[in-house]
Amino acid sequence: MYIKKILWAVALIGLIICGIIAYNIYGAMFSPNTAFNNEEAYIFVPSDASYNDVREQLEPLLVDIDGFDALAKQKKYTSNIKAGKFAIRKGMNNNDIINSIRSRNIPIKISFNNQNSIEALAGRISKQIEADSGSLVNAMRDALFLSENGFNEATALGMYLPNSYEFFWNTNAEKFRDKMLSEYKRFWNDARVKKAQELNLSPNEVITLASIVHEESKKRDEQPRVAGVYLNRLRIGMPLQADPTLKFAAYQLPEYKNTVIRRVLNVHKTIDSPYNTYINKGLPPGLIAMPDLSAIRAVLNAEKHSYLYFAADAERFGYHKFAKTLSQHNNNARQYQRYLSSQGIRK
Repeated sequence: MYIKKILWAVALIGLIICGIIAYNIYGAMFSPNTAFNNEEAYIFVPSDASYNDVREQLEPLLVDIDGFDALAKQKKYTSNIKAGKFAIRKGMNNNDIINSIRSRNIPIKISFNNQNSIEALAGRISKQIEADSGSLVNAMRDALFLSENGFNEATALGMYLPNSYEFFWNTNAEKFRDKMLSEYKRFWNDARVKKAQELNLSPNEVITLASIVHEESKKRDEQPRVAGVYLNRLRIGMPLQADPTLKFAAYQLPEYKNTVIRRVLNVHKTIDSPYNTYINKGLPPGLIAMPDLSAIRAVLNAEKHSYLYFAADAERFGYHKFAKTLSQHNNNARQYQRYLSSQGIRK
């Protein structure tokens, strides 16, 4: 009888212990464990992250980090870290959190425009995805990649069309570059390639001309007319005489570093550079800036007219006065030069 009581007591204690263990396991798995008030919090897990790196980000977000540790070890997450951006919703339990950070990498939207060099673009992108600017520059300037895809150092920036795109945060430099090539090819569909051919231009040349148009005019309603002027000049073998190309050429020289040219002078027209479109006919070797898509479309759908000249309009800021004859243009140009002088703008 005494032995039976002992056995019953042992069994009862065992049940109690099992119950406590089951309760603790249930609590570790299914009790809410978030410590923040927002609806969601995010963690960014690098490609080479250890569990301690993840834990460091999670600790301020959780009520009980030790309970999370125990379940993460049990579910083998500690030895199977996944890179990416992950969301933790308010009220999530440890089981939900582990499932989220193990398998629910969230795509992000990245965007860029007006990045006027590969280095500037790389810097912009590196602030939005995991890849650092150095690896991005190396990938984007890779000589073999460029030659295999019809680009060179001068035209490389033209592959990156300013817009918003979806990526995973942990995208590396090569994958970013390769996806942007796919987006470039998607943009240059058969219809756009045909329009370029009708202008006797390649896609690279369209983007080069668009970069000049964009630097001349940010007004979308005027860009097709500006593009028409340059196409007229190309058609008759007249130099483009585009002031933005002079500025670009000047900025490559040491004496113009960290300066802003507000007024193009005759001295700029003598700069020895393939980008000097006053002394070199045709298009320059590559784009001078990253054009907006509106400028590319403006070239492909340029206004058909007889204008050969244009000068900035002092009365309509950002717009231009167009002319068919040199004498009319010189008159428009003098008006604008007088305006610059009245504003004290000498260079």
